[in-house]
Amino acid sequence: MKFTLSWLKDHLETDATLDEIVERLTAIGLEVEHVDDKAALKPFVIARVLTAVQHPDADRLRVLTVDTGSGAPVQVVCGAPNARAGLVGAFAAPGTYVPGIDVTLSVGKIRGVESHGMMCSERELQLSDEHDGIIDLAPDAPVGTSFAAWAHLDDPVIEINLTPNRPDATSVHGIARDLAASGLGRLKTAPVEPIDGTGKCPVKVAIEAPDLCPGFALRLVRGVRNGPSPKWMQQRLIAIGLRPINALVDITNYVTFDRGRPLHVFDAAKVAGNLAVRRARDGEKVLALDGREYALKPDMCVIADENGVESIAGVMGGEHSGCDENTTDVLIESALWDPMATARTGRTLGIITDARYRFERGVDPEFMVPGLELATRMVMDLCGGEPTQAEVVGYAGHEPKVVSFPLSEVKRLTGLDVPGAESLDILNRLGFVPQGDGEVVDVAVPSWRPDIDGKADLVEEVMRIHGVDEIAPLPLSSHDAVNGKILTTLQVRTRAARRALAVRGMMEAVTWSFIPAGHAELFGGGQAALKLANPIAADMSDMRPSLLPGLISATQRNADRGFADVALFEVSGTYEGDTPQAQRRVAAGIRRGTAGLDGAGRHWSGNAGNVGVFDAKADAFAALEAAGAPVDRLQIEQGAPGWYHPGRSGLIKLGPKVVLGHFGEFHPRTLEGLDVSGPLCGFEVFLDVIPEPKARPTRTKPKLELSPFQAVKRDFAFVVDRQVEAGALTRAALAADRKFITGVSVFDVFEGAALGEGKKSIAIEVSIQPQEKTLTDEDFEALARRVVENVSKQTGGVLRG
Repeated sequence: MKFTLSWLKDHLETDATLDEIVERLTAIGLEVEHVDDKAALKPFVIARVLTAVQHPDADRLRVLTVDTGSGAPVQVVCGAPNARAGLVGAFAAPGTYVPGIDVTLSVGKIRGVESHGMMCSERELQLSDEHDGIIDLAPDAPVGTSFAAWAHLDDPVIEINLTPNRPDATSVHGIARDLAASGLGRLKTAPVEPIDGTGKCPVKVAIEAPDLCPGFALRLVRGVRNGPSPKWMQQRLIAIGLRPINALVDITNYVTFDRGRPLHVFDAAKVAGNLAVRRARDGEKVLALDGREYALKPDMCVIADENGVESIAGVMGGEHSGCDENTTDVLIESALWDPMATARTGRTLGIITDARYRFERGVDPEFMVPGLELATRMVMDLCGGEPTQAEVVGYAGHEPKVVSFPLSEVKRLTGLDVPGAESLDILNRLGFVPQGDGEVVDVAVPSWRPDIDGKADLVEEVMRIHGVDEIAPLPLSSHDAVNGKILTTLQVRTRAARRALAVRGMMEAVTWSFIPAGHAELFGGGQAALKLANPIAADMSDMRPSLLPGLISATQRNADRGFADVALFEVSGTYEGDTPQAQRRVAAGIRRGTAGLDGAGRHWSGNAGNVGVFDAKADAFAALEAAGAPVDRLQIEQGAPGWYHPGRSGLIKLGPKVVLGHFGEFHPRTLEGLDVSGPLCGFEVFLDVIPEPKARPTRTKPKLELSPFQAVKRDFAFVVDRQVEAGALTRAALAADRKFITGVSVFDVFEGAALGEGKKSIAIEVSIQPQEKTLTDEDFEALARRVVENVSKQTGGVLRG
């Protein structure tokens, strides 16, 4: 939100300096982001052209002698067609920075003639787009004085950063109200006088969608003369970044910023019949004022006449009924629009306007009709014309919200000891109406504060006006004992997983929690409960069921910009099930191209290979191990989700039921659906599924002791059916005796005609760790028999001779 100091003082009677105003704005919660004190225009002075002669070596240049009021006249070479003797304009001396052309002047020669500065056009001073000639001032303009001060261009521009809950501060009047309430002056509260129009408005309004439009006010003004707006209005609009168009349009923009009341003007001659406020129909389109055509949807509100849509309600008007220099009769519209519907329409169409910015936050309903009266008065003053009576439809009046306010809450919530009388006085100055007395007071909320819902909001109002800096700083209280555990188990796992994946050369990414519906369906989502009612963009409609779509898309964006070999990870939340509350904490990672564990790109020993399933598996196990999962007992099985390649992926399980994650290369169908390419592999592990660690060992009862006996390894080879998985065989061998067998690994797989049709040989290494004594040959033989029997029983395997 931008405004000038003089604009603010139209609403605030104060002697405060610019610095005091800026400091107070930030103190009361309207944070000042930037102040432009117009220092760039201070070096320009008013100067008079004494003589103007033809340049000896250029037909379009003139050599001027210019009186700058500082001594002897200076010589200036100028190419402006209106350069002449006697002209008074704005002069820039050598060393002056000219903002419109981004140049710092110096003494130079132009076609052999020295030039000591320049006479400036409006565009060179960023006053307008006019650059056909130099600025032509009144003959009596005081030579030698500051041009900016004389033309009132030295008005500082203040920019504040508004939080979404402060729609009342989207106007200069609202900001002045806050400053006055804080004691920095007096608010000028002249009421808006109603205008007695002649006859009824001939154009009627029918509200067919009252849920989208709670009120609509309209008035016809006949016989207007639409030309440029006055200089003072143009200067203020330019100062805040708006381009002056014509008087009618500039008036609506001015009222939008001055009073927070967006308006729209229709050329009455271009409106066919009466107006209807309704939902858009399938297939309807409108050419908007920005010159673009928009396809509308049935959930969007529009203003239409007999010819079709004339305006996108609360967002932007249509090109067809816009006002131009030929407009003589104008319809002024002041309406109320549903904030949610306005925000949804603007986001869907990708339109950002000052009107949408205010309507989606909530405008003052009680200023709908006064806003129409104010705009009508300005149109009559600047453009002439004869108004009709106002047509007001649908508005039932504002019912003030009443909040019960215990005065003691100020002390409890903020620590400020503010007397009850002062708290009520602050609320009074802000426009609230306390009712009754006592320790608990009912407070009526003003119509311009839709953000006030409860007692905590009233406490915040008292706190910010009384002064946040009045809260006394207090040191944290110390404890006599060592602090207990602060982080939860899930927080510890999240940190550990992040560090482990970063150590492996992966870069952390933060992706959106919202993804397109098509991406969600590819990764098991798409449930109705996870679709957003008010998405921030059309392609962010679903809560993500997986971290992988966002990471894969991020790797493709990197590849499109020349970074094809990239490894990304993210540890965050995903959403699943039939309710948005069904969340889980997930660590996920993606490797692309040659960004594998052995490095990426070119190397003296040869190019690195493409990433694959084993890279993803190693990343998944590293994240699980860092998070405290018992990796020595994890099992890899088939059955990874359908977005992975069925033959190059795996499921990570702890026991028969607990799934800790999955990994692998991606299915070509998945990559096609995401519109990505290249070698890609990835993983996801579920940190919230890992079993809680057991109680830590104490000094009196150690739970883990190193065995003093030598570990022994024995090899076994089994002949099994070809479809038997190696994992099933290792699990069977491990279960033969969990007391002595500490590990089983596969070291050979062989298939051949000697084994028989449909058979294969799997060789395993079994690690045996005695705990209480050295095992005898008889003990090893008995253990070997149990291994063979268990494998045979569970897999049908036969010990290979």
